Amino acid sequence: MTATDSVDVLVIGAGPSGAIAAALLVRRGYSVRVLEKETFPRFSIGESLLPQCMQYIEEAGMLAAVHAAGFQYKNGAAFLHKGDYTEIDFREKFSPGWGTTYQVERATFDKILADEAARMGADVRYEHEITAVDVGGPRARVTFRDAAGEEGAVEADFLLDGSGFGRVLPRLLDLHKPSNFPVRQAIFTHVVDHIDAHWFDRNKILITVHPTDRDVWFWLIPFGGGRASIGVVAEQSFVSRYTGELVDRLRAIIADEPDLAELLANAEYDFPVREITGYSAKVSTLHGPNFALLGNAGEFLDPVFSSGVTIAMRSASMAADLVDRQLRGETVDWQRDFAEPLMVGVDSFRTFVTAWYDQRLQDVIFHKNQRAEIRAMIASILAGYAWDETNPYVAASERRLDVLAQVCRSAAAV
Repeated sequence: MTATDSVDVLVIGAGPSGAIAAALLVRRGYSVRVLEKETFPRFSIGESLLPQCMQYIEEAGMLAAVHAAGFQYKNGAAFLHKGDYTEIDFREKFSPGWGTTYQVERATFDKILADEAARMGADVRYEHEITAVDVGGPRARVTFRDAAGEEGAVEADFLLDGSGFGRVLPRLLDLHKPSNFPVRQAIFTHVVDHIDAHWFDRNKILITVHPTDRDVWFWLIPFGGGRASIGVVAEQSFVSRYTGELVDRLRAIIADEPDLAELLANAEYDFPVREITGYSAKVSTLHGPNFALLGNAGEFLDPVFSSGVTIAMRSASMAADLVDRQLRGETVDWQRDFAEPLMVGVDSFRTFVTAWYDQRLQDVIFHKNQRAEIRAMIASILAGYAWDETNPYVAASERRLDVLAQVCRSAAAV
């Protein structure tokens, strides 16, 4: 019979959502165990943080460790399409709060957060694969297999799933729902970039639109030390036009975009090229009587505006507060206090992602002579402040963005 340990809170996954949640809860005095399938450091995408993330890093007491790591400073986003270049400075946003952040190699960044959670008192255990979950009783019970192949079990008063793309609880509890987004494929790698173009700003992520297929886009995320992350996102029908190994396809697609190809003409591809297909996901519920889903374990939209880590950290902060209240004996309405307010921001991001692919948002971003106050509101969403309901583009994002796109298109046609 499998021996069973007991903790107050069990967290699945040691990524940003799991580490932030664990740190917040141990600082409130709870016993917290984190079970992570992999060993850290490990590779992950989602490398261009949004300024809103800094609030949650600071709240978790991890700000000094992140600052000390020397990551690449980031103050905005740049956009490029057929030679048309524009920038959005996050420091000129509508919402109060952080206006700068970092671009990070996630292997290093995630380990820093997990190490900080452990330093604060979380029991972080790597190479523990979750094999079964029972949330039918008064306490959650999780069965796992460790690196030695030994099975064990943990019971907890509350269970948080921060497993990211592993999506442990959606898989084991059959919570999956199909996403409304088309199946897209991302191909990506790290390079020694050797970029010396005077116009290239290493303090910003560069998002480049394909010259003929405007629903195809590239990211270029500069790191420190002359390295960068480069990737392309497209529907599978587009990617299938290219043959060869992943690196051959990635380089061939980059060659289609003259400005990007020139930027990366001397790049050294010294890192494995990876791909993710069909990454968008939804769930039937974000919570149960003794569990909640954090970040990508609940819903992942698209990498285009780097919203994944922000949503992960936001959900971790919200969930930690509610777990604390529930374990102190309060009655918590997880739908009203967690799912619905979390989805305010997720739905704002969803509107912007949808509008990016149907080109409405592209027309707004590349529009000349845009009013400063409107540009500041758009900058706030792109900086991660998608929960600020004083921003008209959060409170009525679809309608207002649609009207704005029509105005920009009409002006461009004159």
